[in-house]
Amino acid sequence: MTAKPDWKQTDIIHVDQPELSMTERMYLPQIFGGMKTTLRHMFKKKLRDETVVQYPEQKRQLRKEIYRGVHRLNRDDQGRVACVACFMCETACPAHCIHIEGAESPWPDREKYPIKFDIDELRCIYCGMCEEACPVDAIELTPEYHLVGGSREEMIFDKEKLLNIFDRTKDEKPRKNPNITGY
Repeated sequence: MTAKPDWKQTDIIHVDQPELSMTERMYLPQIFGGMKTTLRHMFKKKLRDETVVQYPEQKRQLRKEIYRGVHRLNRDDQGRVACVACFMCETACPAHCIHIEGAESPWPDREKYPIKFDIDELRCIYCGMCEEACPVDAIELTPEYHLVGGSREEMIFDKEKLLNIFDRTKDEKPRKNPNITGY
């Protein structure tokens, strides 16, 4: 036997649909308001000059501390890959574009390291979940936005390509230096 919910008449709120005038039913005020905004933006030169950039001759100034661009795999202070193959970034990725294969580490300060680390940059949605999930800050999104490839295979970044991006961009975006590993 199922129990019926104990509803009171005061729990139900009735909302009446508002009466619209003839012009409101034809959406004329909304259409004119939209046209007014469009024309204002179209003829306002100062606003247009601030928003339009002639790319690639001109480049927009980015706020590097918040921009999420191409991934990089960080190195520790000894030049080794900083990743400890914990698979947290692969698990947190909503696009499932990160693939890691771990192996036993030859170094005494960690248990595992990645022998294979791939990111499919075409599949990635650049949400930053991998960066947030990493306990040792091994993966970061750089301020680099020049991401071009001739084929799908070129856009799958392996461990070596990700480490090369770190070597190129290590001075652009400072690392957070987590307390876990101390590097």
